[in-house]
Amino acid sequence: MFPRPVWESHRERLAAMPIGARTWTRIFLGNALDVDMDGTGRILISPELRAAASLTREVMLLGMGSHFEVWDAVALAAKEREAIAQGMPEAIASFNF
Repeated sequence: MFPRPVWESHRERLAAMPIGARTWTRIFLGNALDVDMDGTGRILISPELRAAASLTREVMLLGMGSHFEVWDAVALAAKEREAIAQGMPEAIASFNF
């Protein structure tokens, strides 16, 4: 999920992609939807997007700087276990806090 100004920048870059990327451009742009928060701060994700992202009942919302990622909780845990098993990439290993 991107704030509108960030998404508009991405949308422009996607729209300028060469014809060889048209299918993926269509997937990204054609499936983009505006979402709103309800009165309690919940975000309603359409059934189509939930199915495409394999979201079940329990999801995780991850702040990623300029955007949020929405993950199925079980899928995220599996992805993190896989990443840990593969070891830390050099770019991260040399990062200092």
